[in-house]
Amino acid sequence: MRATMIYGAGDVRVEDVSYPVLMHATDAIVRIVRACVCGSDLHGYGNRPADAPGKAMGHESIGIVEEIGSDVHKINVGDFVIVPFAYSDGTCEFCVEGLQTSCRHGGYWGNGDVGGGQAEAVRSPFADGTLVPVPGTVDPALYPSLLALTDVYGTGFHAAFKARVNSATTVTVIGDGAVGLMAVLSAKRLGAQRIILMGRHTVRTDLGVLFGATDVVAERGAEGIARVLELTKDDGTHTVLEAVGYREAYDMAVGVVRAGGVISRVGVPQYEEAPIGSRSLFSRNITLTGGPAPVRAYIEQLLPDVLSGKVNPGLVFDKTVSLENVAEGYAAMAERTALKVIVAP
Repeated sequence: MRATMIYGAGDVRVEDVSYPVLMHATDAIVRIVRACVCGSDLHGYGNRPADAPGKAMGHESIGIVEEIGSDVHKINVGDFVIVPFAYSDGTCEFCVEGLQTSCRHGGYWGNGDVGGGQAEAVRSPFADGTLVPVPGTVDPALYPSLLALTDVYGTGFHAAFKARVNSATTVTVIGDGAVGLMAVLSAKRLGAQRIILMGRHTVRTDLGVLFGATDVVAERGAEGIARVLELTKDDGTHTVLEAVGYREAYDMAVGVVRAGGVISRVGVPQYEEAPIGSRSLFSRNITLTGGPAPVRAYIEQLLPDVLSGKVNPGLVFDKTVSLENVAEGYAAMAERTALKVIVAP
């Protein structure tokens, strides 16, 4: 079958690899119907060493179950399933607590003997704990929104949920990428009445307004902080959802959060150290939270509104490429000519 591999920076290839087979009784084989390129895929795309070995790519996919192991009881052959960006056994203490990204036996696609989702098919470990079947006949028009549930929608929701967003909290969202826009949508879903979106790409921030943003701040750094403070009578907002992962975004979060507020980070940090001491967080009673979203914990909660059409997170996808042309999708996202790219095997 055909599958996406990355070698050095910018070196994305589609190669012939062996079709996945069941390795454990808890496995399932999923034929991929749609996958996508994630913003986090671009980290390796931008800086992977030239002599690095090939790595299977893709951690967001939806598809149809082709085969199941003898110890799979909740998933059936023929099920249309959502494949979260991390696999998990569903039974360990962390999974039971809703923290599947800390599963004792779980992991991430494209590592070890587990393939990536930008392929024709993938072997899912722990099928019962990982995969989420979609009931009924699935309308292809829903594919983008179902695909968003594998990562970006759940990640945006995680940011808002961990920040305890509700109708009484004001919100700043930092970042107008797919996750930031999903954080806007999620904050609105949780009742936020005022949502300030910090982003400078008009096409994206217009979508953010559609999702529920009440204000847009295009300035960055100190100017951006000053603008948010101006909008909030110098108080800042109760919650800040940081969906970028760069130090500048963290510093802006510290600058715009209200005393007693919460900073929730879901952008993968591209830095090791940041201020958390007396003047930055401690003296103002700021809570710092976030982390890799356990999207598996949220899918069943978010799925009904997607199926009913009440929400349309799939609007973040603005380009589709074939699997053979997946490198084009990476380039488009790296060059910011696409917000988020669907891969159609």
